[in-house]
This record gives sequence, structure tokens and C-alpha cells, in this order.
Amino acid sequence: MKNILMRVLYWAPRILSLLLVMQLSLFALDVFGEGYGFWGTLLALLVHLRLPVLFLLVLALAWRWEWIGAMAFLGSGVWYLLMIWGREHWAAYVFIAGPMFLLAILFFFNWLWRSNLRANHATSA
Repeated sequence: MKNILMRVLYWAPRILSLLLVMQLSLFALDVFGEGYGFWGTLLALLVHLRLPVLFLLVLALAWRWEWIGAMAFLGSGVWYLLMIWGREHWAAYVFIAGPMFLLAILFFFNWLWRSNLRANHATSA
């Protein structure tokens, strides 16, 4: 049972980070209905995909150095709340900042228990 829990703790922040990237990428789809033309739509799409690409880079670093993921996702969640507070419905805070804080916690525990998790991950592969 301990092995399963360790594997879940190891993989959960990595998989959830990819799901967050996919969730945030969905917001970029609204550019297709704006009537910008090809180049305008392409530019708007690239602008909207900056944050998901940044989170992919964070995930690439956090895969090896979990403390980077913990700090980056915590900072992103706080930044989002400070920038948007009072402008959106409460659900926006829950569905955007909430996963960032959850990922920060999961990566933090990955960092704390790094040696146990990596040893378990290596033996189960």
C-alpha cells in the first residue's frame, strides 16, 4: 500500500500540471471567433498560449527539481489572485488559482520526501 501511495504522490503533481496546461490552453480557443484574420489570429493565439508554455517549462524543471515547481506554482497562484482580485466571479479564483496552490503543495511534499519517492519510483519502473 505504501508503494502505491508513493507512486501517486510522485506522479500526481506531474499529471495535474499537464492537466492545468490543457485547461489554460482552452482559453486560447476564443481567438478563433474574433475575426482577426490569419496573422492576427496566429498572434493572438501565441499571446494566449504564453502562460501554458511557461507552465510546461516549469514542469520540465520541476520534474527534476521539485522545489522549483513548488515555488513557481505558489508564486503564480498568488500573482493571479493579486492581479485579478475583485474583478472576477469566485469560481475563476477556484478553477485557476486553486490548482496552482494544489500543485505547489504537491511539489513541496515531493521535494520534502524526494529520496523516498525517487527510490520507490526507480524500483517500480
